[in-house]
Amino acid sequence: MKLTPYHGSVHTHSTFCDGKHTMAEMAAAACKAGVKHYGFSGHIHTPAPSDVGVCMGTDLSAYRAEAERLRSEYAGRMEILLGIEWDLCSDVPVPDWAEYWIGSVHNLFDIATGEYYTVDWKPEMLLACRDAMFGGDMLALVEGYFAAVAEAAAKKPDILGHIDLITKLNGDGGLFDETDARYRAAALRALHAADPAATLLEINTGAMSRGSRTMPYPAPFLLEEWRRMGGQVVITADTHSAETILYAYDQAIELAKAAGYRESMLLTGGGWVSCPL
Repeated sequence: MKLTPYHGSVHTHSTFCDGKHTMAEMAAAACKAGVKHYGFSGHIHTPAPSDVGVCMGTDLSAYRAEAERLRSEYAGRMEILLGIEWDLCSDVPVPDWAEYWIGSVHNLFDIATGEYYTVDWKPEMLLACRDAMFGGDMLALVEGYFAAVAEAAAKKPDILGHIDLITKLNGDGGLFDETDARYRAAALRALHAADPAATLLEINTGAMSRGSRTMPYPAPFLLEEWRRMGGQVVITADTHSAETILYAYDQAIELAKAAGYRESMLLTGGGWVSCPL
């Protein structure tokens, strides 16, 4: 069978973290949608207060066991893969049984006060972070965010997650100017910290399905630079519900083509394989 991006969905969440449906319900929806390689990537635990109910607990045994049960149930019909989404502020390491991991930054930590600020939750929290940590300078906050992304990228995750998540709350450009030279320089520094030989950059449609964006992450200039670096991409839905397993893959594919890509990568039990866009 000729593989296409629509045969894979590996950035997914269930009721084990902040998803709306159980792992069984998500797997059933994926199989019905024609997915052949489906990966669970629950949010691993962080100490951030705002992550309570968003991330899994420190004991991942039930999560792992359910994935293994579903792997057996779908054997011969759909391959089940077991992954993790790890945040830079996570206090739990990536488990050795994880078949892949997504490296992300959702929070900034203020060493001076011990406060965590989630960058993609509420504008008020972002503004509070700006004032408490960056002297009221929003572009300095952006630089701090991308410095954290660079730290995550340097750890060589299998997938670098939604690299410009900081733009989620900036749909109207009211918080900061995404064309500003400081913004672009900070974003590119984060991208350059990633190793194209070890890491895939995801084209992520998750914020689109939840009504926060009209375009996938990341911005075209980052995709184009990643291609110049020799990097490859993986298309993901960052899905939190059974209805969005392959959400807006068509737009993600067009974004990739516009940036000069002719193929994307698909994760299988045998490793990463390329498929034409």
